[in-house]
Amino acid sequence: MNKPQQDTLLSVRNLVTQVATPQGAKIVVDRLSFDLGRGETLCIAGESGSGKSMTALSLMQLLPKPMARVASGEAILNGQNILALSEGQMRQVRGRHIGMIFQEPMTSLNPVLTVGRQLAEAIAAHKPVSAAEARRKAKDLLDQVQISDAARRLDQYPHELSGGMRQRVMIAIALAQSPQILIADEPTTALDVTVQSQILALIRKLQAENGVSVILITHDMGVVAEMADHVLVMNRGREVESGPLKRIFETPADTYTKDLLAAVPRLGEMTGTTQPKRAPAAPKKPEAAAKPDAMAPVVDVENLVVRFDIKGGILQRPIKRVHAVEGVTFQIKPGETLSLVGESGCGKSTTGKALLNLIPWRGNIRVGGKETAGLTGPERKQVLRDIQMIFQDPYASLDPRMRVGDLVAEPLVIHGLASGSELTDRVEYLFRRTGLSADQMKRYPHEFSGGQRQRICIARALSLSPKVIVADESVAALDVSIQAQVLDLLQDIQNETGISYLFISHDMAVVEQISHRVAVMYMGRFVESGTRAQVFENPQHPYTKRLMEAVPVADPDRPRKAFVPADGELPSPVKDLSYVPPVLTRQDIGGGHTVWS
Repeated sequence: MNKPQQDTLLSVRNLVTQVATPQGAKIVVDRLSFDLGRGETLCIAGESGSGKSMTALSLMQLLPKPMARVASGEAILNGQNILALSEGQMRQVRGRHIGMIFQEPMTSLNPVLTVGRQLAEAIAAHKPVSAAEARRKAKDLLDQVQISDAARRLDQYPHELSGGMRQRVMIAIALAQSPQILIADEPTTALDVTVQSQILALIRKLQAENGVSVILITHDMGVVAEMADHVLVMNRGREVESGPLKRIFETPADTYTKDLLAAVPRLGEMTGTTQPKRAPAAPKKPEAAAKPDAMAPVVDVENLVVRFDIKGGILQRPIKRVHAVEGVTFQIKPGETLSLVGESGCGKSTTGKALLNLIPWRGNIRVGGKETAGLTGPERKQVLRDIQMIFQDPYASLDPRMRVGDLVAEPLVIHGLASGSELTDRVEYLFRRTGLSADQMKRYPHEFSGGQRQRICIARALSLSPKVIVADESVAALDVSIQAQVLDLLQDIQNETGISYLFISHDMAVVEQISHRVAVMYMGRFVESGTRAQVFENPQHPYTKRLMEAVPVADPDRPRKAFVPADGELPSPVKDLSYVPPVLTRQDIGGGHTVWS
């Protein structure tokens, strides 16, 4: 991917990065070469562990030393090899010539410093300025990245901002010294599709205004299609192939690139179908349909309300109330997948936790025909056998001190369902069923990849043969190929056992593939629900349409979205104690398709 010398801003040649392991040095970036043109966006794509982020950290000299180091190679910027600079010299490059946006803004921002203080530090890093001048420039930067009420935001702390706002603050910090290059490392992975769309369009707008070159690191090929001029595909530390965006998408040369593109869920590819993507042509157990209670709901939720009091004052009395879920009603039938979609904070995960009695709630919840309210002891234990949960972060869900075989066996032991050789046989079967091997049972969670850890969590959830599983953003953090494997596994299990899923996600393309029915949530309430075809092919509510329009599409020929300033953040669910939620008007479109307004 060589460019004419006068158009090249950064030239990387034969970059080799090593990481120390107990078995010796391991190469994580292997002889990587590429050029970055002036004003160009280069997307480095690939799965987790392919070396994308290590490449960025190598260029910034932010590798965790002495565990990792650049072993050889050069990166020529403004006539000098920045990989050969001392730490003191590199401080003059960071920020001034190369800015970086990290993946998780909450862990990148200092939680004890205000936004204004952190911006002022970035502004004054290379040129001393007065406090008043730093604050003025900080406000200008927040205005530039389209943060509303910038003057007030300067005095807020990171935890007081939404995820989208925190990411905008990170962009403002990266732009504080007007760098020539902006490295964005998975800047939208954890964001909702609407916020992601705004952030990507904002980066393009700032790039056009400031002439900055961008290195965008991502595993989302939809984001690549939205942003890239050139694409560099990496796998296991090496370049697989590189070239212009359109060529990579239309005529990929390498099998890995083809597989990566094939695994991308594309919104709209289910149009005209009535079943999920991997549903069998016919039920494997047709005799189940003859049972009179076969279609009785396995989950029946009526008027679910979840509110949390915010306490304050000397006596710690309630002063405000969070209206997390308000009057939600739904059913899930055997063998059915109901997906809850919406932006962060809309009440999706809270609804799932209420089903498992993990938080206080009001209303009526029945699982397997049994009321779950007020149950204690053996009764509660029996009902909870029928409903299990797969959490978003598998690593945080698994005890790091226990072997994974023991983690999968634990529910069986707690419920007294197996012991001895029978327990071992059951666990081995669950490992094989979820695509793992029995010899992996003695390992610890940190010895597995993200996709493998999610399979362990699925095996654990399946151990009690539940009737329903709540999958809370269970594939959100996975690469597209691993994501496809996990979705295949979930649907294969459903086809074989008739298990039901409450699938919680903000990824509309994934939801379209796996769902029988869909419910769209906004501010703790359903605004639209119906079959997958009804909601995706004939959306009625403006919020549903907004979610659909924001999804990045893996098509380089599709016009890129223009930047549209956000209408402000979502309304806050925090209300005064006297607040009474308004009654919504329900409209039945037909065939179970319902809209509330």
